[in-house]
Amino acid sequence: MRILTNPVKLPINHVIITLLAAITVVLGCGVTPTGQGNIRTFNVTGFTTLPVAMVYTDMSEVFAQVAGISTSKRQAQTFVEQLVMETVIVVLESQGRSALLPEEVISAILRQLTVNVIYEPLPCQKVFLSVTGGVRMIMENLKENCIIAGGNTVTGICRKNAQNMMCMPGVMTIAAIPPQHLSISGTISTTNIIMANWSRQMWQNVVNRAVRMLTSGSFKSHFFSAIATVS
Repeated sequence: MRILTNPVKLPINHVIITLLAAITVVLGCGVTPTGQGNIRTFNVTGFTTLPVAMVYTDMSEVFAQVAGISTSKRQAQTFVEQLVMETVIVVLESQGRSALLPEEVISAILRQLTVNVIYEPLPCQKVFLSVTGGVRMIMENLKENCIIAGGNTVTGICRKNAQNMMCMPGVMTIAAIPPQHLSISGTISTTNIIMANWSRQMWQNVVNRAVRMLTSGSFKSHFFSAIATVS
């Protein structure tokens, strides 16, 4: 038997880092036993206006008036689903990189994540484009009228007035967007063995960061007052 008189010695730090990396990969990609995942419910409220992509119409004259408005209820819901999913993923990717996780581990973790979004879009059968902030007369109030300011922000609705059939300044037919259209809820579920043990507060932090991204991004004028809760 040959005895090595000068065996190669690896630096202890290198050994530890290599071992930790291996453990991280194994655990990070691990899946919980069936039925033992983590499901959290979230709710985002507090916003008072909507981007036009979150409302919908099936009226051709409205398409011609408003660029970017959704053409169906499902399209508006898909827009919201993608918006929420993308922000949550960006937050989790950032957290994974801050924890020095390899990109393949982060990708594996995200594949074990499911985000379900519930949103009830506002139908706009007719629209009024408010340029100055004032509201001119609208004669057709038998349909749901959406007041749109600046071409891309739904600020309220104009409802039927039995007395004068008009929506005009000073007449109480101009109303805020109904609350059911100003709430985004859903669930975040994961089968990842690490995230399945996250506390409610840890998920609250994730959703808070996602909302902050919305308040500083392209839709900040709509979501600047939004707040989130996780249970």
